[in-house]
Amino acid sequence: CLLSAAVFAQDAPEALRPPKGAQVALVVFEDLQCPQCGRVAPLLAQASKTYKIPLVQHDFPLPMHNWSFDAAVMARDFDTHSKEVGNEFRDHVFAHQMEITPQNLRAFEEKFAAEHKIALPFVVDPDGKLAAAVRADKEVGLGLKIDHTPTIYIVSGKHTGKPYVEVTDTNQLYIMIDAMVKQ
Repeated sequence: CLLSAAVFAQDAPEALRPPKGAQVALVVFEDLQCPQCGRVAPLLAQASKTYKIPLVQHDFPLPMHNWSFDAAVMARDFDTHSKEVGNEFRDHVFAHQMEITPQNLRAFEEKFAAEHKIALPFVVDPDGKLAAAVRADKEVGLGLKIDHTPTIYIVSGKHTGKPYVEVTDTNQLYIMIDAMVKQ
């Protein structure tokens, strides 16, 4: 007799569960310097709005990208003003990836801050808490065996069906969300 192990929502890793109060959510592990992440970000934001489900973004800066970690720390700093401003910064970075270099990243951040009437400190993250949060997100991703960006999941808090599914073809995103919502 062959026994199959059922995976229930409560058994899913914490990172692959919807936020409290949500039945379904999108979860993405992204790198702000990744061109594919930049292309997919507007699609994920639109799906989140269309289905009225949360979009949970995790930082997963890849070692070959020379400014993505610093940009993620900057995004976390804008998150301290509001999550909305932090997400706007992420979107702005994605939209301008090709113009950003390690040398002009700080000027890019300063211009965004000025446009949003936010005063930047002389040193962003002097105590390293924001960098630690970026590293913690990366560790969560490594624990899930993530090895590429973007890695996108549709997650469910329902007690029946699959608790999460990875989206490998974004052309199937809406179909997969529909299936997760229906289960």
